[in-house]
Amino acid sequence: MPELSRRRRLLVLAICCMSLLIVSLDNTILNVALPSIQHELHASVSGMQWTIDAYTLVLAALLMLSGSTADRLGRRRIFLVGLVIFAVGSLLCSLAPGLEWLVVFRMVQAVGGSMLNPVAMSIITNTFTEPRERARAIGVWGGVVGISMAAGPVIGGLLVQTVGWRSIFWINVPIGALAFFLTLRYVQESRAPRPRRVDPVGQLLVIALLGSLTYAIIEAPDAGWTSPEILTFVLVALASLAGLIAYERRRREPLIDLRFFHSAPFSGATIVAVCAFAALAGFLFINTLYLQNIRGLSALGAGLYMLPMAGMTLVFAPLSGRLVGSRGPRLSLLLAGAAMGASGLLFAAFDAQSTNPLLFTGYVLFGIGFGLVNAPITNTAVSGMPRTQAGVAAAVASTSRQIGQSLGVAVIGAVLAGGAHAAATADAFLAAGRPAWWIIAGCGAAVLLLGALTTGRWAKATADRTATLFDEEEQAQRTAGVRS
Repeated sequence: MPELSRRRRLLVLAICCMSLLIVSLDNTILNVALPSIQHELHASVSGMQWTIDAYTLVLAALLMLSGSTADRLGRRRIFLVGLVIFAVGSLLCSLAPGLEWLVVFRMVQAVGGSMLNPVAMSIITNTFTEPRERARAIGVWGGVVGISMAAGPVIGGLLVQTVGWRSIFWINVPIGALAFFLTLRYVQESRAPRPRRVDPVGQLLVIALLGSLTYAIIEAPDAGWTSPEILTFVLVALASLAGLIAYERRRREPLIDLRFFHSAPFSGATIVAVCAFAALAGFLFINTLYLQNIRGLSALGAGLYMLPMAGMTLVFAPLSGRLVGSRGPRLSLLLAGAAMGASGLLFAAFDAQSTNPLLFTGYVLFGIGFGLVNAPITNTAVSGMPRTQAGVAAAVASTSRQIGQSLGVAVIGAVLAGGAHAAATADAFLAAGRPAWWIIAGCGAAVLLLGALTTGRWAKATADRTATLFDEEEQAQRTAGVRS
């Protein structure tokens, strides 16, 4: 692929960011609309969890497949298909006659979404090859999450109040159409030199693992943790995990190359992504219900209340990209973990909901932490890897984000449902939510600890050894190809 001018590279970055915008907007707008959906479709807490997790589960399960398919058939081609499917899925969601259909159409959206973010990240990592420039580009990419967090609740609140919750899905269509035509016009086609083979067994095992685990967590408060149904799904999850590890070790081109995890920074970035995005999903879920169902705010009012958090994410995400580019990921991860952990601690130990100053302090701290954490996740996952492996590494990082969101909604929702099914009063809701806030604080502490452990000299040495391993294997395959 010929070297692009700086202006063309920035245009490609903007187009890729548009795909992230519609996916991120969809999540933040949906959170604000949850109480309206709950009332109109008569949904339980678990029903609301499934409207989110049906999307994130399918997304997480298909990200690796979509990434490898894009490497084989062409990244631009798969990106375009993803935009079309996502837009069609959004229209179908707006027409859903009931909760079950909404969940199904959210899964259609997710099929398209799985072709967008990891493929777009692969396009970015292959367009911006200089490390510092790539780190800044990833920082801009992370800043789009902040834009969606800032705009999503406000736009969603306005749409829900004036038109109804179904209108929140319409916004994806014009943005998707614009991204489609700009991609046709400006994004070059690219493929991996050696595309990975399809791994159907590994793919099915990933689906079984994620689906059964999430089902068990969401449905356990109603069915009971010791019920035969829940125990069966837990056993399926454990068996799928064991089977996935055993099978992927033996496969020549696995869906998930377990050797990536020999790199401490890569392993750390994967776990940090799960923890950070679990905290985010839980934070949004519990706050949306609290602000609208307990404080009685409108959808727009709830969106405006959460603007301090979104604004901080918007400001600190690009700053984190620059910080990672100039000083590495360590400082961003340490600050992110400290801020997210402190936010969770404010709500868990000091009842931050009791007064607006404490509430907004908690929102600001969480926004700072989440804004700082996104850029080092992706940069750490792909740095040190050969360019031919960057797309796969980025896809694993994206998958970890979606797994984190699924688990965050599932666990926090289960804690709320288990603590108080109705939580009709403020005291009941706060009592039910306190364990959830401790979980969010724990996620922040995990980010802080992993940031310290996986960014030092020892960690860098493991990343160098892993990169050397892949480089030697790639060189051996090239030599074998020349001889044959």
